[in-house]
Amino acid sequence: MNNEEALEYKCPACGANIKYNPKINKWKCEYCKSEFDLETLTNKNKTAQKNKKNQKEPTDNFKDYISYKCESCGAEIVADNETTATFCVYCGNTAILKSKLSNKFTPSKIIPFKTEKEAALEAFKNLSKGRPLMPKDFNSPSNIEKIRGIYIPFWLYDININGNIEVLGKQISHWSIGDTHYTKTSKYNVIRGGKMDFYNVPIDGSTRFDNDIMNTLEPFNYEEMKPYNHAYLSGFYAEKYDIEGESLFQEVSSRAISSAEKLLLEEIKNYDIKTLSKNSLTAKEIKKEYALLPVWMVNVKYKNKMYIFAMNGQTGEFIGDIPLDKTKTIIYSLVIFIISIFISILISYLIYINGG
Repeated sequence: MNNEEALEYKCPACGANIKYNPKINKWKCEYCKSEFDLETLTNKNKTAQKNKKNQKEPTDNFKDYISYKCESCGAEIVADNETTATFCVYCGNTAILKSKLSNKFTPSKIIPFKTEKEAALEAFKNLSKGRPLMPKDFNSPSNIEKIRGIYIPFWLYDININGNIEVLGKQISHWSIGDTHYTKTSKYNVIRGGKMDFYNVPIDGSTRFDNDIMNTLEPFNYEEMKPYNHAYLSGFYAEKYDIEGESLFQEVSSRAISSAEKLLLEEIKNYDIKTLSKNSLTAKEIKKEYALLPVWMVNVKYKNKMYIFAMNGQTGEFIGDIPLDKTKTIIYSLVIFIISIFISILISYLIYINGG
């Protein structure tokens, strides 16, 4: 196990632990209520860091676990190899493991949190709206095991798509002459192509998070992306990537090609049926960046089973798998069945009394 020195951001006014507040886009001290912008806080902490001993040279050869000493209470805390920002379980202060974010693990960009913990809790409590088959007590706050704000590692790709698609287009016309009905189907081979650039195509760079959940949380607003700074991690958890960007290009390029294909199909108009017959689109990487994106993770335990929910920490999009109440489902299915039978009988009766 390696010994690690943790980086903590202190309030320049009173010395207490200070955290990033998404609501005001500043760092706010919970004790003296002082507020600081990024430039002021960074300059103050740089000065404070000069008075501390030099940290060990960062290395990429991390073992499975490291320990760090909490600067506030002196406790020794253990973190796993992928965690880059966590909390002291004794005093609650944020600990940023700076060497984990050095060299190739240093993100180039970050989207700071815009939503707070209370927003994730409120979204969970409102799950019952429009979901009549959900168990009545599932969204009770007492079922929540943990809510954590986590910066998830993502690779962002700029991708160029080039090539063509071939489509079989059909135009169908109908007409009648007397009692005879005619249908004419005209077939055309249609080609569309060109070059497209897609920017900031995201893909989760960690094996610790479900890809389906991460993909569903998109899109993020990349116009609000900022140059990375350790200070944004204060008050949140963070992870580093454990999947190299090069190994993910095939997957992310397939998504870009699918989007390009959809756009080209939309450009083919005036056909009743369009069937893709050939896709010769190719993808080329323009550049990729390593970024941290904000996500609220909500762990729920209901009837001895764990459920994972996630909320986009920027847009508020909330997703997750919701269980179905078996009794409600059976009753709902029976009601639908009975209504369907009633409607069928009513239609048959109306046809009968109108002479069939």
